[in-house]
Amino acid sequence: MRISYLIFLSFTFILLLFTTATYINYRQAQKVRENSKYAELSTTIIQKSNRFQRNILNMVSGLRGFLLTGENYFLQAYDSAVTENTTIIKELQNLIPDISYQTGILNEVEHLNNRWLGEFVTPLRLAKINAEASDKNEPYFNRLYKEKMFISEESRLNIVLQQKIREFINSEYAERSKRTSRLATSIEQTSTISFTLTILSIILGFSIVSFLAYRISNRILRMVKMADSIAAGNYQVHTEETGQDEVSKLARSLNHMAKVLSHNIAELRRKNQELDQFAHVVSHDMKAPLRGIDNVVTWIEEDHKEELTPKVAEYIHLIKGRVTRGENLIQGLLTYARVGKEEQVKETVHVKDLINDLLENYPLKLGLKIEVEQGLPELYTNKVPLFQVFSNLVGNAIKYNDKKHGLIKIYHKELEKHYEFFIEDNGPGINQNYHEKIFVIFQTLQERDSFESTGVGLAIVKKILDSRGEKISVSSETGNGTTFSFTWSK
Repeated sequence: MRISYLIFLSFTFILLLFTTATYINYRQAQKVRENSKYAELSTTIIQKSNRFQRNILNMVSGLRGFLLTGENYFLQAYDSAVTENTTIIKELQNLIPDISYQTGILNEVEHLNNRWLGEFVTPLRLAKINAEASDKNEPYFNRLYKEKMFISEESRLNIVLQQKIREFINSEYAERSKRTSRLATSIEQTSTISFTLTILSIILGFSIVSFLAYRISNRILRMVKMADSIAAGNYQVHTEETGQDEVSKLARSLNHMAKVLSHNIAELRRKNQELDQFAHVVSHDMKAPLRGIDNVVTWIEEDHKEELTPKVAEYIHLIKGRVTRGENLIQGLLTYARVGKEEQVKETVHVKDLINDLLENYPLKLGLKIEVEQGLPELYTNKVPLFQVFSNLVGNAIKYNDKKHGLIKIYHKELEKHYEFFIEDNGPGINQNYHEKIFVIFQTLQERDSFESTGVGLAIVKKILDSRGEKISVSSETGNGTTFSFTWSK
């Protein structure tokens, strides 16, 4: 299976686990909200039920007070309680579902209340009112009062009514307790499920990471080691991969690259060897006829010196110059070809001593002054390429300086990881249009007949610095001198 598919499926499964846990928590939150609403509703039902029960007691007290004293004050409290209880019954019927157990109890409460009002309360109240209006009705009231209050079931009916009300209230408390218990159980189950899913997601995520680390990281590390071996020059390395995933394809591509590189490097080495042999052979074969020409011209000059006309002597001198230039070109070409191929040992190099050594090889023009900074650094590096760079740059500064009072300055600047060296002169300068051209092999800014130059020196400098990852730059304008600067690693 492709690794991308495996990662996608694994994280999709983890996402599903988290989604499930989130949905369960959401459903639990809904239940908590529903229970909160029910708690508010239950509190209202209990409050109204308790109010109903208190009103019954108030009705009994008001009725008995009126029957005993005939005071209308007691009837006012009674009538207020009756009216409120009628409203409470209707409100409770609206609050309680029709199919619940409490609905039957509430209907019984309403029936008992109406029966108590109709069979006992209303007849006694009317009889008392009539007795208060006329004394002749007093005996009837007394007889009715004795019958209703002492002989009939009024007291038992009132007790049953209050028992039913308490049963209704207790059933509400019981229902609330059940719901609370179910909610607590649900919360506990939800916590357990959420914790389990979270732990499962963590374990699965850790397993995926471990699997990917085993399946990908170790294989990639093997390929990194293989790439390091290739970078170190070992092109025969190989890594075994038989899978069909992305890493296996990458490994096979790396194996193919190593194989192609091995073939190309071998071919390149072979061609470089052929080129080196060709360069040596050609240089030897080219130098031989040039030396022969030089010898013949020298013999002619020696044997027929008295017979040569000034024009012929000029031609002979021109031929010898051309021969010397040809030898210099061949030598410069060989030097350019050898750059970076010699195995050199690092050593401690005092830059000031190195410059003093190379200045001994250059005859200074009259009036030319060279200022060398006293604090030039000490390096642990390859001496020969550094000597070649300074030799060519300083040599050009001496060779091309056309001022009566020439001045060349050699100094440096310290950078974080490099030194930057400067060779500054007050010579003729270089037009900005030629700042890139001067580093191309065989390119010169002056006619070869007017000034002897091979056009190889700066090309050698550029190649040496490029092969070491260093930089060279030139700052110059025509007539205002030239400053060459190059970096060299500490």
